[in-house]
Amino acid sequence: MSPRLSSANLPGVPAGVLRPGYDRAAQAAGIVHFGIGAFHRAHQAWYTDLAMAAGDADWGILGVSLRSPSVARQMNPQDGLYTVTECSAQGNATRIVGSVQRVIVASEDGEAVIGALAAPETRIVTFTITEKGYCRAADGSLDPFLAHAGSIYPFLEAGLRRRRDSGLPGLTLLSCDNLAHNGRQLERLTAEYLTQVDPALARWVARECTFPCSMVDRIVPATTAADRKAVAAAIGLEDDGAVMTEPFSQWVIEDRFAGAHPGWERVGADLVSDVAPYEAAKLRMLNGAHSALAYLGLEHGHSFVHEAVSDPAIRPLIERLMRVEALPTISAAPGQDLNAYADALLERFGNPALNHRLIQIAMDGSQKVPQRWLETLAENRALGRECPAILAALAAWLRHVRGDNEASWGPVDDPKAGALSDTWRGHEVAGVIAAVLGRDGIVASAWDPQPDEVAQLASLLAR
Repeated sequence: MSPRLSSANLPGVPAGVLRPGYDRAAQAAGIVHFGIGAFHRAHQAWYTDLAMAAGDADWGILGVSLRSPSVARQMNPQDGLYTVTECSAQGNATRIVGSVQRVIVASEDGEAVIGALAAPETRIVTFTITEKGYCRAADGSLDPFLAHAGSIYPFLEAGLRRRRDSGLPGLTLLSCDNLAHNGRQLERLTAEYLTQVDPALARWVARECTFPCSMVDRIVPATTAADRKAVAAAIGLEDDGAVMTEPFSQWVIEDRFAGAHPGWERVGADLVSDVAPYEAAKLRMLNGAHSALAYLGLEHGHSFVHEAVSDPAIRPLIERLMRVEALPTISAAPGQDLNAYADALLERFGNPALNHRLIQIAMDGSQKVPQRWLETLAENRALGRECPAILAALAAWLRHVRGDNEASWGPVDDPKAGALSDTWRGHEVAGVIAAVLGRDGIVASAWDPQPDEVAQLASLLAR
């Protein structure tokens, strides 16, 4: 076995492998990031590394894992160093990223998290905590029980209070999750929490902090043992924190910062006044198609996105979902070509070097379906347009949560798996649809299925 990637072993990396172009030991930590999984390391931390290599200083990242120590065990023995490998049919390109300084496990050292938020050097807090990390109730409001059970909110409360009491300025709190209007949702939910526990602090945060919206886009499959072996061969060192991704990357950020920020816009990110058109395209076209590929692909026996999108029984539905059903509901920004975006997505989905597992995308469907499919259904129905592709995908999801794929792919991974499975016991199909998708359903939304849509779904489920 090769020695492990670390600061001490960095000089031995082959000359062809890109590495941090700055003195890591001289950098202060300017960013605290909640949810330091593979996506963050391939995206926001990667952009920050590029910005520091271009001359920005003191934007090191302190990562926070709310519960699991696994990422800390991967990253801390490596001094925060890890590799990002871009995979394509033309070959792989590996870069060592140095923006992450260390990872704190909040459940083991909550004081360190609070101290990081309150540090004078900290100016930005970023989040990739997934949809369920925002602790929303069915109506979109804050679920008080979830919010008090090891979530981000108690840490934000304590850290922001300490900043206020120390006379420090507010922070930019930047959501990077796949939620419509993610910054506004984080702002509203944080305000709900703080108003309940400390109204004066809630007013200070409203005055001193900002919550920009953002859209993030990069496909990041789960790293496999084979991936780590390939990275070790490329750099001559073991890397437990390695991430694999595609060459494409996009980050659109609302230009609404409370203070300074890295020069992300100089290394490929876009600062804009309105993120909404980009966010809608990502959620409804890319994410909507991804979820459809996951549930349709799994029941057709496929493991990976590139297999599912090449299946002639699936691809026409994906094209229709993007171009005919989702695209007309999006008010494009100037210069935003949505048909070209669909072309690019199909090409990215077909990347044979990126083994993006469908079962990974299928996780937490109850948290994703509303913004990926149901909002599109509601808007199309208001205009008198049908969405057979989304309904076919929705039927596949309902079969998935019923347990139809468990024999091949294992138990359903969803925070509402038990409730969703229970609806299939003692209900006819129409009753299941109402219990899951109706106005008061488990996955309630602006789309309340009407009798004709219930009949279409029931027919699809009966096939």
